[in-house]
Amino acid sequence: MSESKDSQVEKCDIVLPRQGLLYQEDTLNYILCKPKLIPLKSVTLEKLEKMQREAEIKVRETQEAEASSDLNA
Repeated sequence: MSESKDSQVEKCDIVLPRQGLLYQEDTLNYILCKPKLIPLKSVTLEKLEKMQREAEIKVRETQEAEASSDLNA
């Protein structure tokens, strides 16, 4: 009587019907999960826009530098 229930294993024979139909009814259940937010802009589009902004800033800086050097000359 001191044996634990984990060490005891029950054996059960499978009984199949000899006449009639054997069927199993599966029902689908919905699994609700958190909605996934899709970004409005893709990562590559954001990188391209960032590169374009940096290029525009460099062009403005060079134009300002040329304009200031023309005024000093």
